[in-house]
Amino acid sequence: MSIRIGILGYGNLGRGVECAVEANPDMELVAVFTRRDPASVKIWSQGVPVVSVKDVADWQDKIDVMILCGGSATDLPKQTPEYVKYFNVIDSFDTHARIPEHFADVDKAAKESGHLGIISVGWDPGLFSLARVYSNAILPDGKDYTFWGKGVSQGHSDAIRRIKGVKDAKQYTVPVESALEAVRSGSNPELTTREKHTRECFVVLEDGADAAYVENAIKTMPNYFDEYDTTVHFISEEELQRDHSGLAHGGFVIRSGATGHEKEHKHIIEFSLKLDSNPEFTTSVLVAYARAAYRLAKEGQTGCRTVLDIAPAYLCAQSGEELRAHLL
Repeated sequence: MSIRIGILGYGNLGRGVECAVEANPDMELVAVFTRRDPASVKIWSQGVPVVSVKDVADWQDKIDVMILCGGSATDLPKQTPEYVKYFNVIDSFDTHARIPEHFADVDKAAKESGHLGIISVGWDPGLFSLARVYSNAILPDGKDYTFWGKGVSQGHSDAIRRIKGVKDAKQYTVPVESALEAVRSGSNPELTTREKHTRECFVVLEDGADAAYVENAIKTMPNYFDEYDTTVHFISEEELQRDHSGLAHGGFVIRSGATGHEKEHKHIIEFSLKLDSNPEFTTSVLVAYARAAYRLAKEGQTGCRTVLDIAPAYLCAQSGEELRAHLL
């Protein structure tokens, strides 16, 4: 029997989930839910209904896992605790500082409803989180460094678009090359947030919008821009489409550590990603964790989980025997 998947929200992430489900033979897309007029939303999959989010509760017994494709700034803090009342859910909540709060909200709602929610799934938080945990466990005497980019941050771009007066925007996260080189040298530099990355924003304003207000709102936004050197460029809609339509991203997780009685042997663990499409890669991770959610729910587990709580075998379509024979 196929794992029945629902998609809530049909933007870049929703389209990516649709593509990822197609690539997994043990899954089927059952429905796409939208806040827009369903008649105005054209999806790629044939024969799959587009449904108003107002009717989502009617689908409780028809969907095994609902993948939530909203933004972290304002959507997911409300949506995930709400929809875990009806479904097992996956989200990509990526505001690191607020993950404990979000976990608590989802855990409470999920336990009350008897469902399972897996939050903060993607590549950071997500795969990079796993790299940090494995590296810390293996090299307890060491330092962690995470670099993102250069690439488009979907969450930060979405946060800018929520500012009054912004019509559209793209935000690039850019590693400071000298900092990256210092870390790879094994010198264990002390780096502030500002010394590791810069942020570059390309913003299209609504007619009559106050550019000074928008720029200040971006640069002072907590958890997103206030700790970074941020440059804001105001451009036309045509320029944004022409020069900034791509969604490439990537980054590096590095741990520099030492072993030996005198800490005489130095080691560097590095995990890197180079992504042509941030949303398509992110949603491929979401779909793998949807498989885990389905299996864990079948075992009777409820409450909230993160990627740190789930054994890798739960992500894979292969059996344990196949994994031991071919991937171990």
